[in-house]
Amino acid sequence: MAKPGLKAFAERITIADMTGADTMSDFTPARIKTETLAGLTVALALVPEAVAFAFVAGVHPLVGLYAAFIVGLITAVIGGRPGMISGATGALAVVMVALVAEHGVEYLFATVVLMGLLQLAAGFLRLGKFIRLVPHPVMLGFVNGLAIVIFLAQLSQFQVPGTAVVTSHGMSGGQWLSGWPLVMMLGLTALTMAIIWATPKVTKAVPAPLAGILIVALIVIALGLDVPRVGDLASIEGGLPGFHIPMVPLTMETLEIILPYAVILAAIGLIESLLTLNLVGEITGKRGGASQECIAQGTANVVTGFFGGMGGCAMIGQSMINVKSGGVTRLSAIAAALFLLIFILFASGLIEQIPLAALVGVMFMVVIGTFAWRSLMILRKIPLTDAFVMILVTAVTVRYDLATAVVVGVIVSALAYAWNNAKRIHISARDSVTVPGAKTYELEGPLFFGSTDGFSELFEPESDPDIVIVDFMRSRVVDQSALQAIEDLAAKYEAQGKTLRLRHLSRDCHQLLSRAGQLMIDSDDDPDYQIATDYSVRTGIFGAGH
Repeated sequence: MAKPGLKAFAERITIADMTGADTMSDFTPARIKTETLAGLTVALALVPEAVAFAFVAGVHPLVGLYAAFIVGLITAVIGGRPGMISGATGALAVVMVALVAEHGVEYLFATVVLMGLLQLAAGFLRLGKFIRLVPHPVMLGFVNGLAIVIFLAQLSQFQVPGTAVVTSHGMSGGQWLSGWPLVMMLGLTALTMAIIWATPKVTKAVPAPLAGILIVALIVIALGLDVPRVGDLASIEGGLPGFHIPMVPLTMETLEIILPYAVILAAIGLIESLLTLNLVGEITGKRGGASQECIAQGTANVVTGFFGGMGGCAMIGQSMINVKSGGVTRLSAIAAALFLLIFILFASGLIEQIPLAALVGVMFMVVIGTFAWRSLMILRKIPLTDAFVMILVTAVTVRYDLATAVVVGVIVSALAYAWNNAKRIHISARDSVTVPGAKTYELEGPLFFGSTDGFSELFEPESDPDIVIVDFMRSRVVDQSALQAIEDLAAKYEAQGKTLRLRHLSRDCHQLLSRAGQLMIDSDDDPDYQIATDYSVRTGIFGAGH
C-alpha cells in the first residue's frame, strides 16, 4: 500500500472525496442546505473563539481569524475525517505566549511553519496510527475534561468587557457583571439554550444552534438591549491574508529558539486533532484517516505560517456543533471557513452585533452534549484503575491541557497494565511423566520485564532433582528481559550441576538463547509466535509479535 502523501492525495481525490460524500448523487438540495447552514453556525461560533485565543497568545485578533480560516479550509479539503472543524485553539495559544512575549510575532510565524513541517513528517511516517494506543478510560476522561474546559472558557463572557483576561481555561481576574446586566446575560443565555432544545421538536429545516443565535440576536437588536456583543471583544474587519515570509534570521540561533516550541505545538496539535478524529468517527460511524489528518494539519500550518496566522488544530467543541447541526461531509467545514472569510471582508459590522450570550448558550449546549454522563454511572462498575485513570485525565485536562492529560493517562494505563500482567505469572510443579525422577514446572502467564523477578523466585535450584523441565505451553516470552531471565535460570541450574530442559518455546527463542538454547526440547506443538526479527537480534532490540 502506498504511503499517504500530497501527491497520492491529489491522484485519488475526486469532487465527491473532497466533500466527504460517497457519490455526487448524495448531494441533494436538502443536503447542501443542511451542510451550508451547519457551516454558517460553526463560523459564527468561531469568531469569538479565534479572537479570544489571539488575545491569549498576545497577537492581533486578525492573526487568530486568519489561522481559523486557512487551517479550517485546508483541513476541510484534505483532512482525515469529514465533519471536523479546525482553527486557532487555546491549547496552542497558551504555549505561544512566552514565545511572542520574548521574541515577537515574526518568530511565532516561523515556529508555526516548522510545526507544520514536523506534522507533515509524522504523517508521512504514519505515526498517526499510534493514537489507537489511547485506552477508552483516557478517551472518556479527555471528553469530560474538555467539556469542563469549554464551560470554564465561557465564564469570561460574564465579566465586564475589557476587564477579563482570557485564558484557554476560562477567565483570570476581571470584574464580574452584576445586577441587571448579569440578569440579562443569564436570561439570554438560557433563552438560547431553550431555543436549541426546542427547535428540533418543531422543525429540522434550520440547525438548532443557528436558530438560537439568530432569534436571540434579532431580539437584542430589535429591542436595542445593552448587552455584551462580539464587537466588544475586538473589531474583526480586515482584508485578505497576504503572503509573508517570517522576518527572522536564518541562523542556528533562530532554530534553537523556535524548535522546542515547534515540537511542543506539533505534538499538542496532533494529539488534539487525532482524538477529535476518533470522537467524530464514533459519532459518524467512520474510521481511519489518522495519517492523512497529520498531513492535512501539517500542510495547513505551513501555509498559515506564511500568511500571517497563528496556526491551529482540530477544535472538538466546534466539531461537535457542526456534527450536531447535520454537517457530516467536508462541505460544512469548507462553508465554515468561507463564511469566516466573508465575515472578515464584508460582514464585520453585522457579526459584531451578535450578542455574546447567544454564543455562550450554544457552547453550553455543546458542553451538555459532549460530557460523557454515562461515565459517572459506570465508575463503580469498572475496574478501580480505569476509574482512577478517567478521573485523573479529567483533572489534568482542566488543570493543564488536553495533550498533557492524554500522555499522563496513557502512561498510567500502561503501567497499570504491566503491573496486572506481572501479577498473573505463576507456576505449578509436578513429577515428570515422561522422564523418571525429573520435575516439571508448568509456567502460566506472560514473561516480560515486569514479571521476571517473580519468575526467578518460582524455582528452587538447590532442592530440585537433577533433571528439571520448564514447560512454556501456557506462557509467552515477550521481550529481551524475559530471554535474559531464562538465561539466568539456566545458569543457576548449571552452577548446581543439574540439567534444565525448556519445552514449548518458539523457534526464535531457540535461536536467541545462547546458553539455554542447548537445553531445548523440540515439540510438534511448539508455539510459532515471533519475539524478534533478524534486525532486532543484530541491534539488541527485542519486541513481541505474531
